[in-house]
Amino acid sequence: MSEKTLTDDVRVGAVEAPPAASSKRWWILAVVAVAQLMVVLDATIVNIALPSAQADLGFSDGNRQWIVTAYALAFASLLLLGGRIADLFGRKTAFLIGVVGFAAVSALGGAANGFGMLVTARALQGAFGALLAPAALSLLNTTFTDARERARAFSVYGAIAGAGGAVGLLLGGVLTDALDWRWTLYVNVAIAVVAFVGGLMLLTNHRDAENSKLDVPGTVLVAAGLFSLVYGFSNAETHDWGSPLTWGFLIAGGVLLAAFAWWQTKTAHPLLPLRILVDRNRGASFLSVLISAGGMFGVFLFLTYYLQLNLAFSPTKTGVAFLPMVAALMVAAQIGTTVLVPRIGPKAVVPLGFAIAAVGMAWLTGIGIGSSYVSAVLPQLIITGFGLGLVMPAAMQMATGGVSAEDAGVASASVNAMQQVGGSVGTALLNTLAASAATDYLSGRDATNKLVQAQATIESYTTAFWWSAGLFAAGAVIALLLFRKGVPQQDADAAPVVHM
Repeated sequence: MSEKTLTDDVRVGAVEAPPAASSKRWWILAVVAVAQLMVVLDATIVNIALPSAQADLGFSDGNRQWIVTAYALAFASLLLLGGRIADLFGRKTAFLIGVVGFAAVSALGGAANGFGMLVTARALQGAFGALLAPAALSLLNTTFTDARERARAFSVYGAIAGAGGAVGLLLGGVLTDALDWRWTLYVNVAIAVVAFVGGLMLLTNHRDAENSKLDVPGTVLVAAGLFSLVYGFSNAETHDWGSPLTWGFLIAGGVLLAAFAWWQTKTAHPLLPLRILVDRNRGASFLSVLISAGGMFGVFLFLTYYLQLNLAFSPTKTGVAFLPMVAALMVAAQIGTTVLVPRIGPKAVVPLGFAIAAVGMAWLTGIGIGSSYVSAVLPQLIITGFGLGLVMPAAMQMATGGVSAEDAGVASASVNAMQQVGGSVGTALLNTLAASAATDYLSGRDATNKLVQAQATIESYTTAFWWSAGLFAAGAVIALLLFRKGVPQQDADAAPVVHM
């Protein structure tokens, strides 16, 4: 049976036709964007609050990273399952359950009385986020049917997705300074109320793959594989690369994901139909998302340390310092998705964005102990943000262009998985490289001297920035080689699917 015939058959049995040019589509965009912002914020909003949470709950430095990693582990390993659930059982249902669940476990984390309770809440946040994110994206895809409106909607949505990490840093700083670290979690309840009420009133529960069945073996294989991969790279931060907890889980992850790919060619109802991955533009887009997510941590993570520890910025001031980057990213997102990609295609836009971001990161390596934010950080942030604004929305838009409606949820989940895995791998790699750079600098020097210690810290930051610049440069070359020339043409028989 052909893909088009299968899609037609599924649509005949659908509970409800997808909305065609819904009069409420811009309100739906607002609701979906609010929900996605909540998910994206939680990747970074807790980071600035960690020192306060650690002092309050009394957990060790070694355990501190798991407050962040628990979220990424659950989110990345369950995303494909969440996407398929949305396709099978209805996007509105998945969306509303994801919103309510996310709010409930956020409240649980805010009320945590110890490390165990907090890390459990963070893992559950990741699980509900894995259900919510692909449902939100596929809802948006089937709402906007006009090509121009769709591009405009996803440029807005893409800017939110790309800038959410920086907004999380700002909001986390404000809430920690003004109230308490617990409010970095409680704030999700207020956001969820808006998303739930809006979703309940505006959304329809369309299902495109209701005649399919859930691929249980595939679910187990991919969840275990992604968990092992992210867990292995996370262990590289606290163990060396020679530790079995690092390379053992990395090898296990690779084997499990290979087994998952093999199983998808054998089962009648694959969790991730391989037809989603075979398109050349789509493959280039997935890699671009992975690389951009990995490199972005060189900006957010280490620059946060630099601003607070070296320039003595408060948490709130640190968040404000990232706003120019957010603004540049949003401007570039609009230009890239609504003007450049429709006219010249992604082969020119995405490599250009990577190259601009690489220049910005390379320039950022000029920071020093006595540097000024205005001269040594601000211009570089704006340039990097503009470059990433050209990369992320365009790449994510291409990642699921032309995918049939029945695969909308799992396709968007694949994009999100690339972001989470890229971010986790980038964190582990950059942290390890930065730590090695600091150690090398201290070798043969007086490690008790405060000036020497401060310079060692600068060396660790600049090393991370150089590697991020190299990663973006590699992304430019890969995107230039893999993306097809010209403006992608939408298949008239395909569902209107574009993801961010």
